[in-house]
Amino acid sequence: MRRPAGLSVRLKLTLSYAGFLMLAGALLLAAVGWWLLREGWLQTNEEGAWRATPGTTFVRGFAPIAATVMVFLLVFGLLGGWVLAGRMLAPLTRITDATRTAATGSLSHRIQLPGRQDEFRELADVFDAMLERLEAHVVEQQRFAANASHELRTPLAISKTLLDVARADPPRDTGEVFDRLHAVNTRAIDLTEALLLLSRAGQRSFTREQVDLSLMAEEATETLLPLAERNGIAIETRGDIASTSGSPALLLQLTMNLVHNAIVHNLPEQGMVRVTTSARPGTVTLTVENTGDMLTPHLVSTFTEPFQRGTERVHADQTGVGLGLAIVRTIARAHDGTLTLTPRATGGLSITVQLPASTSLRP
Repeated sequence: MRRPAGLSVRLKLTLSYAGFLMLAGALLLAAVGWWLLREGWLQTNEEGAWRATPGTTFVRGFAPIAATVMVFLLVFGLLGGWVLAGRMLAPLTRITDATRTAATGSLSHRIQLPGRQDEFRELADVFDAMLERLEAHVVEQQRFAANASHELRTPLAISKTLLDVARADPPRDTGEVFDRLHAVNTRAIDLTEALLLLSRAGQRSFTREQVDLSLMAEEATETLLPLAERNGIAIETRGDIASTSGSPALLLQLTMNLVHNAIVHNLPEQGMVRVTTSARPGTVTLTVENTGDMLTPHLVSTFTEPFQRGTERVHADQTGVGLGLAIVRTIARAHDGTLTLTPRATGGLSITVQLPASTSLRP
């Protein structure tokens, strides 16, 4: 929220308390001067200058009035300072109340502090933005946990069924049962590893190093070339050096997931995958394009959802675990990057990852 510039809280408090001090001094001087004039202690000489007449009764006469004025100033200063400080610190009270509300688990509350920009308004706006991000993160994590629980329950249920069948029919050949159990357990292990990778990437618990995306693209395409050849898919890799800062393992996983997704979701024969890298001032780009079916923008927008492939859920007999693009999105965000999915006019998909360029290129 953009606000017009205003006085800082420090300046407001300084002006307020300085004003009270000036007022207190003025009242004290006025009281002293009034008493001196009334009692005749101040007179003018022949030249017209003010002079004080001598006398021992000055102190005895002025002391009660001075004490009374000081007591009045003390009470007036305490009450006035209390009221002023309360008005000045009222925004902090709202921020504290919002913090207590958020600590109980309610992240939907917002401070929305009115007024001109100052330290308290800036703090309130930052706190509201933090609550908004936390709420979105919690909602996403809850939805993801629910989907993950459902997906993990499926292979476990299949394993239980296969074991029940083998127990009910002991003479039956167990080779087929073992093969299916192995496949189901492999999928469960892959899903668990993908969930752990997704969690680590989301927490940004990694050490940053200089990484060249063009080398990541070459390694990913060489690793997945046998899979592409089995599916009749041609892979083309080209581009410039694209240096960024991040985790080499996570960025390689990002590239592998993109290339694997482009190979698997392609035309059955004579398909194509093109991987390109480029660099511009401040930004490096990795783009993976593939041929395939005609896609709509609405359908493409669902591809980064966990366990989704378009509008259909991923099942146990499909390739992968349904977390490929979800992992790519999380890794890109963890590296302060963006992920863009665009349907190609001739069919298929174009996926672009933009990351900040490395700032440590100089020796």
